[in-house]
Amino acid sequence: MEPSTWLLAALAAVAFLYAGVGHAGASGYIAVLALAGFSAAEIRPLALVLNVLVAGLASWQFIGAGHFRRAVFLPLALASVPAALVGGMVALPGPLLQRLIGVVLLLSAWRLLRPALPEPSAGAVPGPLGLGLTGGLLGLLAGLTGTGGGIFLTPLLILRGWLAPRQAAAISAPFILVNSLAGLTGLLIARGPAALPSLALVGPMALAVALAGALGAYGGSRRFSPLWIRRLLALVLVVASGKLLGLGG
Repeated sequence: MEPSTWLLAALAAVAFLYAGVGHAGASGYIAVLALAGFSAAEIRPLALVLNVLVAGLASWQFIGAGHFRRAVFLPLALASVPAALVGGMVALPGPLLQRLIGVVLLLSAWRLLRPALPEPSAGAVPGPLGLGLTGGLLGLLAGLTGTGGGIFLTPLLILRGWLAPRQAAAISAPFILVNSLAGLTGLLIARGPAALPSLALVGPMALAVALAGALGAYGGSRRFSPLWIRRLLALVLVVASGKLLGLGG
C-alpha cells in the first residue's frame, strides 16, 4: 500500500505547523490518518515513527537557536522515559484507544486556542522532584496515546508561567523525541517487529514530514510567531476528535 498524494500533503502540512511550535505532530498525524480510514492499531506506530523524525529536527533547530533549559529538561525526561516505555507496552482495546486519542486531540485544540499567556517567572518552576513527578505522568500519557507528550507539556510550561513560549518549545521538542522513542520501544516489546509499518507505507510519509518539519522548525525557532497557525490546526483536531469519539455518526 502506498500513501496517496493528498495524504502526504496533509501530513506535510501538519509537520510544518507543529514543528513551528516545537512539536512533532503526533496528534495531527493521528487526525489525518484517522480521517483517511486507518485503524487505531495502524495509527499508533505510524504516528510514533513520524514523531521521532520530526521531533529530532525540531530539537536541533530550537536548541541550536539558544532556547534550551537543561535544568528543566533533565528531570522531566529522566522520569518520563520509563513511564512512556510502560505506557507503550499497554495494549488498550480498539474503541477505548480511539476515545482516548479523541480526548487527546480535544486537549490539543484547547491548548491551541488559549489567548493571553502569563509572563514566565524563574521562581515559578518547581524543583527536580516536582518536575520528575510531572515528567512521569506525562510520559505515561505519551506512551498510552502514541504521542510524544508535548501536547500536554507545552501548555503546562507556558500557562503555569514556567517558561516563555520559545523556551517551552525547546524543552518540548527533545521531550517528545525521547518519549516517542520510548513509546515505540514499548510497542515493539509488546507486539514485536510486526508492529512497525512497512517501508513502502512509511517511507514516503517520512520524506514528506522531514522536509516540511525542517522548514517549520526553522521558521518557528528563528523567524515567525506560530499564533496564526494554532487556530487553524485546532479546527482540524476538533473535527478529527469528533470522528474518533463517535460524534459525527
